[in-house]
Amino acid sequence: MLSIVPHAPHPLTGELPTAADRLAQVLELGETAERLGFDAYAIGERHAGPFLSSAPTVLLAALAARTSRIRLLTGVTVVAVLDPVRVAEDYATLDQLSRGRLELVVGKGAEAGHFDLFGLDEERQWELQREKYELLRRLWSEEGVDWEGTSRPPLKGVTTIPRPYAGPPRIWHGSATSLHSPELAARHGDPLFTANAIQPREAYARLVAHYRERFEAYGHDPARARVAAGSGGLLVADTPEQAVRRYKELYETKVAQGFRPHLEGRAGYNTPFRTIEEAIAGGPQLIGSPEQIAEKILGFHADYGHDLQSITVDGFGQSTAEQTETLARFAEEIAPVLRKEAPSTLWAE
Repeated sequence: MLSIVPHAPHPLTGELPTAADRLAQVLELGETAERLGFDAYAIGERHAGPFLSSAPTVLLAALAARTSRIRLLTGVTVVAVLDPVRVAEDYATLDQLSRGRLELVVGKGAEAGHFDLFGLDEERQWELQREKYELLRRLWSEEGVDWEGTSRPPLKGVTTIPRPYAGPPRIWHGSATSLHSPELAARHGDPLFTANAIQPREAYARLVAHYRERFEAYGHDPARARVAAGSGGLLVADTPEQAVRRYKELYETKVAQGFRPHLEGRAGYNTPFRTIEEAIAGGPQLIGSPEQIAEKILGFHADYGHDLQSITVDGFGQSTAEQTETLARFAEEIAPVLRKEAPSTLWAE
């Protein structure tokens, strides 16, 4: 399960929970996800817009204290705007607190504006992403690091403390629109986490295909190329017809309210699937009956060959009870089908 902790008025009622109540809901759903047998719970990172995910380390640490088994992921850690030394320290501390349950998903972020917030040049986003990631990688795998680059002052003989719990945690590369992240992941033999959230499937399949091709070209065993995929929100009903009746106004109002005209034409910001029928037929949204949703995810798998499927249940402002029901239906009616039809050894290694 992934949450970027949206905090906007309900599309239909206008109700808005307090920040404290919304954050408590995120933690409660994390506990529920563990109880229901989910493999991992991911918290995103946003520094602009109506979100409460600017401090994912704090939320994940609170969740680590409330759980014992579920893996803790980010989605994504916006390493391009952060100091890699601070990232290494914070997340290694979280890895220690959770006794090795951490995996990082790094990316340059999908929210326009956060580079200005941190005083950085957005034109350098991919250069910053690559350089800061590669420094983070060294800080977790080496001691006494000497480093010099363009994104922060030089380092001399630096060993960040604490060290990760049992060696460097797995680092995924989040990929939404550009070939830069798949290329960086392939170069270092890392796994790829494709957003699969807004655009047509073909756009994400192109990123995955590039990643697999380059992974092998860099000399890595293609059998070790791992892919994960997100989704555009989960809404479950008993039948396809009921799904349309129950969620049409909610989905279409949310899409209309979320449309950002100043970003029109930029891939990854506005969904082209404006009606619920379009979203069900061709979008990455998971809306429909359990059978319909399982079939769609297996369709993703046919195109991506992915090991991990991410779902989001809090993107439409529903109550804790409604989100809990959705999680339970996925765990009980959909996940068993996926595990049988598309088994993965991702966390059996």
